[in-house]
Amino acid sequence: MTERHRLEVADVFRQYGETYLALHGASREQRRVLRDVQNCRTAALGGHVEQCDRCGHQKISYNSCRNRHCPKCQGSTRARWLNARAAELLPTPYFHVVFTLPDVLGPLALQNQAVVYGLLFQAVAETLQEVAANPRHLGARLGFLTVLHTWGQNLMHHPHIHCVVPAGGLSMDGKTWVKSRQRFFLPVRVLSRVFRGKFTALLKRAHGQGKLTFHGRLEPLACLRGMNRLLSQSVRHDWVVYAKRPFGGPACVLKYLAQYMHRVAISNRRLLRMENGQVTFRWKDYARGNRQRTMTVQATEFIRRFLLHVVPSSFVRIRYYGFLANRYRTQNLEHCRQLLGQRPHPESEAAAGALDVTDIARKEKATGLCPVCHEGCLRTVQTLSPQRQPWQARRASCSVSARYSDTS
Repeated sequence: MTERHRLEVADVFRQYGETYLALHGASREQRRVLRDVQNCRTAALGGHVEQCDRCGHQKISYNSCRNRHCPKCQGSTRARWLNARAAELLPTPYFHVVFTLPDVLGPLALQNQAVVYGLLFQAVAETLQEVAANPRHLGARLGFLTVLHTWGQNLMHHPHIHCVVPAGGLSMDGKTWVKSRQRFFLPVRVLSRVFRGKFTALLKRAHGQGKLTFHGRLEPLACLRGMNRLLSQSVRHDWVVYAKRPFGGPACVLKYLAQYMHRVAISNRRLLRMENGQVTFRWKDYARGNRQRTMTVQATEFIRRFLLHVVPSSFVRIRYYGFLANRYRTQNLEHCRQLLGQRPHPESEAAAGALDVTDIARKEKATGLCPVCHEGCLRTVQTLSPQRQPWQARRASCSVSARYSDTS
């Protein structure tokens, strides 16, 4: 009896992708995501045949698309990234701080992703560094990593930046390590107001320099009066900045990072069914005590929401600042370890944590052991060339919607 295929984002794209394009169209990056996710780990990308050198069992493995928006390609990427970060963690607790862009600025961000998301990173970095340098708060130079997420659990547009920050920093002269309070990092109300001021100033400057574009219902924002009206509306309330309680130890930090780094808008395991032109998926309702709920939307609406979170191909979603900035990170980390009294190469505990992070590496890395006889090893015996025939021709023999009509 063959194992039942579980519903994937790729199945929705294959079944309703052409319908979506006919209704809404798509950018070049979005079309590439549609194509890559459909083709990932299928004959369309080619692959190879492996054969057990003991019992003769054969297994076909197809190539991955390696698109950073593909739900099936992020596990191994995340595992490699986490292992690379393991040796960079310091022997101090870490804080998690989240900066959220107000909903009223969401449409502007969608039309100007590279510019607005870039300004969001800049405002967050400058806010953390400025507030931390103030002697009334910490009086230190921070080092931190940031990652952009543009989605909420319901797949709607919700741009926010996650920051992972050591609980302290270098003194302004660089000679000592300044510890933050054990349960308190920086005042979130101060962070919120500084963040709001910096981002609106940066956005106004970008508007004056002609870096923003305005289409459709956003055309009134092209004039300075329209932009000022939007910004006035956005600053009527404090912007949401949230600092979570600290977590300590390299293994804990890595496990925490695994939840946020190299993520896509929705994973395949959250999909429940596809039937009658609709897709049902799980989502977590944070506003009501993290309650697990289900949502059903039209398949074309599901695709539209997924594609909202496709960023420009050259846009960097994970960035480092302060003493963790790429250019001098190695030297700065070595100096921090000396000030913290840590041995030069603390790799054992961190590496152990990296290997334990949600078993990503173990799931993604093939062992080579035959799954049938459990004694022989799988060896590549044939290379398969890519097959570019249409999906409809290859899947005409089955009805996809019928296969996913019940819950997983």
